[in-house]
Amino acid sequence: MRLAAVLVAVMLAAALVGPTPRFELSPGEAAIRSALLAGTGVVDLPAGVTEVSSEIEIPRGAHDLDIRGAVSGSTVRAAAHFRGRAIFRLERASRIRFARFTVDGSRGELERRGGLPGFSTPFALFTTGNGILAIRASGLRVENVRFVNIAGFAILVSRSREVEIDRVEVEDSGSRTLAGRNNTTGGILIEEGTSGFSVTHCRFRNVRGNAVWTHSIFSAPQNSDGRIAGNHFRRIGRDAIQVGHGKRVRVEENSGSEIGYPIDDVDIEQGATPVALDTAGNTDECVYLRNRFEEVNGKCIDLDGFHDGAVRDNVCVNRLGADAYPFGNIAIALNNNNPDMLSERIEIVNNEFEGTLYSGMFIIGSQHRVAGNRLRRTNLAHCNESAAKFGCNYAPEQPDLLRSGIYLATGGARPDMARDNVIEENEISGFGMSVHCISAAPGVSLAANRIARNICRDE
Repeated sequence: MRLAAVLVAVMLAAALVGPTPRFELSPGEAAIRSALLAGTGVVDLPAGVTEVSSEIEIPRGAHDLDIRGAVSGSTVRAAAHFRGRAIFRLERASRIRFARFTVDGSRGELERRGGLPGFSTPFALFTTGNGILAIRASGLRVENVRFVNIAGFAILVSRSREVEIDRVEVEDSGSRTLAGRNNTTGGILIEEGTSGFSVTHCRFRNVRGNAVWTHSIFSAPQNSDGRIAGNHFRRIGRDAIQVGHGKRVRVEENSGSEIGYPIDDVDIEQGATPVALDTAGNTDECVYLRNRFEEVNGKCIDLDGFHDGAVRDNVCVNRLGADAYPFGNIAIALNNNNPDMLSERIEIVNNEFEGTLYSGMFIIGSQHRVAGNRLRRTNLAHCNESAAKFGCNYAPEQPDLLRSGIYLATGGARPDMARDNVIEENEISGFGMSVHCISAAPGVSLAANRIARNICRDE
């Protein structure tokens, strides 16, 4: 099945790219291609704008290669007739550096609306129109590069190691589904067991899909030993950050606003709720630390597949009323879609959530420590008083599901009853919190958890 899926993806990618028509190369494009043939050394990009007709391939085996823009400014732009998986593509190359130039993907001409690949198909074999595509690379560095109008992903890294992405800007990028929603593209994607990676001090604005994403593929190794830090996000249609199938990944001191906007970009047909800090696959030994987001039209933190890790000192603030967040949700939710993990041993400590549409936290599993968190303006939807308007009767057999400060559940995608957890010294306020501060689903025992010294009040 794995080989078949890969072959289908390769054929599909080839069909999407199509045969490359022959166009006379501009002097700038010809000069770049000629300089790269050496596979090492320094390649100075021409000043000004250079249009390219097809992907520029870094030779296999290239090493110690520095591709850099002119001091006066360089832009490499996809021509309207461009064909290729990426503007720059490298495979089995080492110590390659891109620095100080702009990549313009000509999204207006090259966007091809479509959906996502199958669950076992990597995006590297599926998505065209990327900025930089790196496969089996080692020692890749991308710094001070600006990506604009990219139809695919600004940077797509697969099966690589020692990858540094620093001070990159991504703007106005990503494509849509046939229904006109985001199809996850636009940002930086890392997949298929990439290790030793970092994405730091980058800026993302008007990205339709996920801005920084380690892609979860069940059949691939975990993406490991990474750091996503000091980045800023504004107006992201899907997730600001998603750690999928990650191990030992630190997500710290990122900031952002307007996650889940514009509303028309949200992939409602696929139920893709926007999230500031998202998780997928089997993700362990990870830390989400000191991140701050404002105006999140979705969840603040989703911990689906997260275990044996820590979520500390994060802040999410929504200042408006319930009507401003049509895709609003629970502030922090645990889940267990991946069959190889259990929701266990998570520290959720000293986080702050203000203006949550529904409940503050959804807790499953065991041996978690939920302590010192501050939840204000919880249950903006006034569940279950306004059930019809905001969908508060989503699960009528669990009336407290969407109106509690902290809700202890029987499980998520799979059964995993909340038990043996410590819930203490949290401050919870909002609509109905004096009554529904810490609640349990039918069949869950509050006494099976240690609950102490929490402050609950209406607001």
